[in-house]
Amino acid sequence: MYTYFLIFGAGILAGAMNGLAGGGSFVSLPALIAAGVPPVQANSSSTVALFPGGVASAWAYRDGIGPVGAVTVRALLIATLCGGLAGAVLLLRTTSAAFSFALPWLLLFASVALAFGRRFGEALRGRRRIPGAVVLVVQFGLGIYGGYFGGAVGIMMIAMWGLFDGGDLKSLNAPRTLLVSAANATAVLTFIIAHAVRWPETLVMLVAAIIGGYGGAQIGRRAPPRIIRAGTLALTFCVTLAFFLRTFAPNLLHR
Repeated sequence: MYTYFLIFGAGILAGAMNGLAGGGSFVSLPALIAAGVPPVQANSSSTVALFPGGVASAWAYRDGIGPVGAVTVRALLIATLCGGLAGAVLLLRTTSAAFSFALPWLLLFASVALAFGRRFGEALRGRRRIPGAVVLVVQFGLGIYGGYFGGAVGIMMIAMWGLFDGGDLKSLNAPRTLLVSAANATAVLTFIIAHAVRWPETLVMLVAAIIGGYGGAQIGRRAPPRIIRAGTLALTFCVTLAFFLRTFAPNLLHR
Protein backbone atom coordinates (compact mmCIF):
# COMPACT_ATOMS: atom_id res chain seq x y z
CA MET A 1 0.00 0.00 0.00
CA TYR A 2 2.88 2.39 0.82
CA THR A 3 4.21 1.85 -2.70
CA TYR A 4 1.02 3.14 -4.28
CA PHE A 5 0.99 6.19 -2.02
CA LEU A 6 4.55 6.90 -3.17
CA ILE A 7 3.57 6.53 -6.82
CA PHE A 8 0.46 8.66 -6.41
CA GLY A 9 2.40 11.45 -4.73
CA ALA A 10 5.11 11.29 -7.38
CA GLY A 11 2.46 11.43 -10.09
CA ILE A 12 0.94 14.58 -8.61
CA LEU A 13 4.35 16.24 -8.38
CA ALA A 14 5.37 15.12 -11.89
CA GLY A 15 2.11 16.38 -13.38
CA ALA A 16 2.51 19.70 -11.58
CA MET A 17 6.08 20.07 -12.82
CA ASN A 18 5.02 19.44 -16.41
CA GLY A 19 2.24 21.98 -15.98
CA LEU A 20 4.69 24.54 -14.62
CA ALA A 21 8.06 24.19 -16.36
CA GLY A 22 8.56 20.59 -17.53
CA GLY A 23 10.79 17.87 -16.13
CA GLY A 24 8.07 15.66 -14.65
CA SER A 25 9.92 12.48 -15.63
CA PHE A 26 12.64 13.42 -13.12
CA VAL A 27 10.09 12.50 -10.43
CA SER A 28 7.96 9.81 -12.07
CA LEU A 29 10.85 7.61 -13.26
CA PRO A 30 12.77 7.45 -9.95
CA ALA A 31 9.52 6.80 -8.07
CA LEU A 32 8.69 3.80 -10.26
CA ILE A 33 12.22 2.43 -9.90
CA ALA A 34 11.97 2.91 -6.12
CA ALA A 35 8.68 0.99 -6.23
CA GLY A 36 10.50 -2.00 -7.67
CA VAL A 37 9.76 -1.58 -11.38
CA PRO A 38 12.78 -2.55 -13.57
CA PRO A 39 14.47 0.53 -15.11
CA VAL A 40 13.46 0.01 -18.76
CA GLN A 41 9.89 -0.87 -17.80
CA ALA A 42 9.83 2.08 -15.38
CA ASN A 43 10.79 4.44 -18.19
CA SER A 44 8.10 3.11 -20.52
CA SER A 45 5.50 3.16 -17.72
CA SER A 46 6.46 6.74 -16.84
CA THR A 47 5.98 7.80 -20.46
CA VAL A 48 2.52 6.22 -20.57
CA ALA A 49 1.51 7.72 -17.21
CA LEU A 50 2.46 11.28 -18.19
CA PHE A 51 1.12 11.07 -21.75
CA PRO A 52 -2.52 12.20 -21.15
CA GLY A 53 -1.35 15.40 -19.48
CA GLY A 54 0.78 16.23 -22.52
CA VAL A 55 -2.14 15.59 -24.86
CA ALA A 56 -4.32 17.90 -22.77
CA SER A 57 -1.69 20.63 -23.08
CA ALA A 58 -1.48 20.14 -26.85
CA TRP A 59 -5.26 20.43 -27.11
CA ALA A 60 -5.22 23.62 -25.06
CA TYR A 61 -2.66 25.12 -27.47
CA ARG A 62 -4.40 23.87 -30.64
CA ASP A 63 -5.38 27.32 -31.90
CA GLY A 64 -1.76 28.47 -31.93
CA ILE A 65 -0.31 25.56 -33.90
CA GLY A 66 1.36 26.73 -37.09
CA PRO A 67 4.56 26.41 -39.15
CA VAL A 68 7.95 26.82 -37.53
CA GLY A 69 9.85 29.19 -39.76
CA ALA A 70 9.65 27.84 -43.30
CA VAL A 71 9.05 24.24 -42.15
CA THR A 72 5.46 23.03 -42.01
CA VAL A 73 4.07 21.38 -38.90
CA ARG A 74 3.13 18.35 -41.03
CA ALA A 75 6.76 17.76 -42.02
CA LEU A 76 7.94 18.21 -38.44
CA LEU A 77 5.17 15.90 -37.23
CA ILE A 78 6.17 13.10 -39.63
CA ALA A 79 9.84 13.40 -38.64
CA THR A 80 8.91 13.35 -34.96
CA LEU A 81 6.58 10.35 -35.26
CA CYS A 82 9.23 8.33 -37.10
CA GLY A 83 11.88 9.31 -34.58
CA GLY A 84 9.63 8.52 -31.62
CA LEU A 85 8.97 5.04 -32.98
CA ALA A 86 12.70 4.43 -33.50
CA GLY A 87 13.50 5.64 -29.99
CA ALA A 88 10.84 3.44 -28.40
CA VAL A 89 12.09 0.35 -30.24
CA LEU A 90 15.65 1.21 -29.22
CA LEU A 91 14.60 1.44 -25.57
CA LEU A 92 12.92 -1.97 -25.69
CA ARG A 93 16.12 -3.45 -27.11
CA THR A 94 18.20 -1.96 -24.29
CA THR A 95 18.99 -4.23 -21.36
CA SER A 96 18.15 -3.08 -17.84
CA ALA A 97 21.85 -3.04 -16.94
CA ALA A 98 22.76 -0.86 -19.93
CA PHE A 99 19.87 1.51 -19.28
CA SER A 100 20.76 1.78 -15.59
CA PHE A 101 24.31 2.75 -16.60
CA ALA A 102 23.08 5.31 -19.18
CA LEU A 103 20.30 6.78 -17.01
CA PRO A 104 22.45 9.19 -14.93
CA TRP A 105 23.99 10.58 -18.13
CA LEU A 106 20.55 10.96 -19.72
CA LEU A 107 19.34 12.80 -16.63
CA LEU A 108 22.42 15.05 -16.67
CA PHE A 109 21.88 15.84 -20.34
CA ALA A 110 18.24 16.68 -19.68
CA SER A 111 19.14 18.80 -16.64
CA VAL A 112 21.62 20.86 -18.65
CA ALA A 113 19.03 21.28 -21.40
CA LEU A 114 16.47 22.51 -18.87
CA ALA A 115 18.97 24.94 -17.39
CA PHE A 116 20.63 26.33 -20.50
CA GLY A 117 18.77 25.14 -23.60
CA ARG A 118 16.56 28.17 -24.06
CA ARG A 119 19.40 30.63 -23.43
CA PHE A 120 21.61 28.74 -25.88
CA GLY A 121 18.96 29.01 -28.57
CA GLU A 122 18.46 32.71 -27.93
CA ALA A 123 22.21 33.38 -27.97
CA LEU A 124 22.69 31.72 -31.37
CA ARG A 125 19.46 32.91 -32.87
CA GLY A 126 20.80 36.17 -34.25
CA ARG A 127 24.11 34.70 -35.44
CA ARG A 128 23.20 31.66 -37.46
CA ARG A 129 20.29 30.16 -39.40
CA ILE A 130 19.91 26.53 -40.43
CA PRO A 131 18.07 25.26 -43.54
CA GLY A 132 14.79 23.37 -43.38
CA ALA A 133 16.29 20.01 -44.44
CA VAL A 134 18.71 20.11 -41.51
CA VAL A 135 15.84 21.04 -39.20
CA LEU A 136 13.96 17.87 -40.19
CA VAL A 137 17.03 15.69 -39.58
CA VAL A 138 17.54 17.25 -36.16
CA GLN A 139 13.82 16.92 -35.41
CA PHE A 140 14.03 13.22 -36.27
CA GLY A 141 16.90 12.92 -33.78
CA LEU A 142 14.86 14.72 -31.13
CA GLY A 143 12.02 12.32 -31.84
CA ILE A 144 14.37 9.39 -31.18
CA TYR A 145 15.43 10.97 -27.89
CA GLY A 146 11.79 11.66 -27.02
CA GLY A 147 10.75 8.07 -27.67
CA TYR A 148 13.78 6.65 -25.83
CA PHE A 149 13.88 8.93 -22.77
CA GLY A 150 12.36 12.34 -23.45
CA GLY A 151 13.57 14.41 -20.50
CA ALA A 152 13.49 18.13 -21.44
CA VAL A 153 12.93 17.31 -25.11
CA GLY A 154 10.47 20.21 -25.40
CA ILE A 155 13.13 22.67 -24.24
CA MET A 156 15.55 21.19 -26.78
CA MET A 157 12.99 21.73 -29.56
CA ILE A 158 12.51 25.37 -28.56
CA ALA A 159 16.29 25.92 -28.48
CA MET A 160 16.76 24.33 -31.91
CA TRP A 161 13.84 26.13 -33.51
CA GLY A 162 15.16 29.45 -32.22
CA LEU A 163 18.04 29.10 -34.68
CA PHE A 164 15.81 29.50 -37.73
CA ASP A 165 12.52 31.00 -36.55
CA GLY A 166 12.55 34.78 -36.18
CA GLY A 167 9.28 35.04 -34.30
CA ASP A 168 8.46 35.28 -30.61
CA LEU A 169 9.65 32.17 -28.80
CA LYS A 170 6.34 32.02 -26.93
CA SER A 171 4.62 31.31 -30.25
CA LEU A 172 6.61 28.06 -30.47
CA ASN A 173 4.91 26.60 -27.37
CA ALA A 174 1.94 25.35 -29.42
CA PRO A 175 3.93 23.27 -31.95
CA ARG A 176 6.25 22.17 -29.13
CA THR A 177 3.42 20.60 -27.12
CA LEU A 178 2.03 18.93 -30.25
CA LEU A 179 5.35 17.41 -31.31
CA VAL A 180 6.37 16.28 -27.83
CA SER A 181 3.00 14.53 -27.60
CA ALA A 182 3.58 13.01 -31.05
CA ALA A 183 6.92 11.51 -30.02
CA ASN A 184 5.32 10.17 -26.86
CA ALA A 185 2.28 8.83 -28.75
CA THR A 186 4.32 6.48 -30.91
CA ALA A 187 6.36 5.45 -27.87
CA VAL A 188 3.23 4.78 -25.80
CA LEU A 189 1.68 2.68 -28.56
CA THR A 190 4.91 0.71 -28.98
CA PHE A 191 5.26 0.10 -25.24
CA ILE A 192 1.66 -1.09 -24.93
CA ILE A 193 1.97 -3.49 -27.89
CA ALA A 194 5.24 -4.84 -26.49
CA HIS A 195 3.65 -5.38 -23.04
CA ALA A 196 6.36 -3.17 -21.52
CA VAL A 197 4.03 -1.29 -19.14
CA ARG A 198 3.39 -2.13 -15.47
CA TRP A 199 -0.29 -1.22 -15.48
CA PRO A 200 -1.18 -1.13 -11.75
CA GLU A 201 1.54 1.44 -10.98
CA THR A 202 1.04 3.26 -14.29
CA LEU A 203 -2.70 3.79 -13.84
CA VAL A 204 -2.24 5.15 -10.32
CA MET A 205 0.41 7.56 -11.54
CA LEU A 206 -1.64 8.52 -14.62
CA VAL A 207 -4.61 9.64 -12.51
CA ALA A 208 -2.33 11.51 -10.11
CA ALA A 209 -0.46 13.23 -12.95
CA ILE A 210 -3.72 14.57 -14.39
CA ILE A 211 -4.63 16.00 -10.98
CA GLY A 212 -1.15 17.43 -10.55
CA GLY A 213 -1.13 18.90 -14.04
CA TYR A 214 -4.32 20.80 -13.39
CA GLY A 215 -3.04 22.04 -10.05
CA GLY A 216 0.31 22.99 -11.55
CA ALA A 217 -1.38 25.08 -14.22
CA GLN A 218 -3.32 26.93 -11.53
CA ILE A 219 -0.18 27.55 -9.48
CA GLY A 220 1.69 28.65 -12.60
CA ARG A 221 -0.75 31.50 -13.11
CA ARG A 222 0.09 32.95 -9.71
CA ALA A 223 3.62 31.91 -8.71
CA PRO A 224 6.63 33.99 -9.86
CA PRO A 225 8.32 32.30 -12.87
CA ARG A 226 11.78 32.61 -11.30
CA ILE A 227 10.74 30.66 -8.22
CA ILE A 228 9.14 27.93 -10.34
CA ARG A 229 12.23 27.64 -12.51
CA ALA A 230 14.63 27.63 -9.56
CA GLY A 231 12.65 24.92 -7.78
CA THR A 232 12.46 22.79 -10.91
CA LEU A 233 16.19 23.03 -11.60
CA ALA A 234 17.10 22.32 -7.98
CA LEU A 235 14.99 19.17 -7.99
CA THR A 236 16.28 17.91 -11.35
CA PHE A 237 19.94 18.35 -10.42
CA CYS A 238 19.38 16.67 -7.03
CA VAL A 239 17.74 13.68 -8.71
CA THR A 240 20.58 13.52 -11.24
CA LEU A 241 23.19 13.57 -8.48
CA ALA A 242 21.32 10.86 -6.59
CA PHE A 243 21.35 8.57 -9.64
CA PHE A 244 25.05 9.17 -10.24
CA LEU A 245 25.75 8.18 -6.63
CA ARG A 246 23.41 5.18 -6.87
CA THR A 247 25.08 3.94 -10.06
CA PHE A 248 28.76 4.70 -9.54
CA ALA A 249 29.38 5.12 -5.79
CA PRO A 250 29.32 1.36 -4.98
CA ASN A 251 32.04 0.68 -7.56
CA LEU A 252 34.21 3.51 -6.21
CA LEU A 253 33.83 2.31 -2.61
CA HIS A 254 34.94 -1.21 -3.50
CA ARG A 255 38.14 -0.16 -5.22
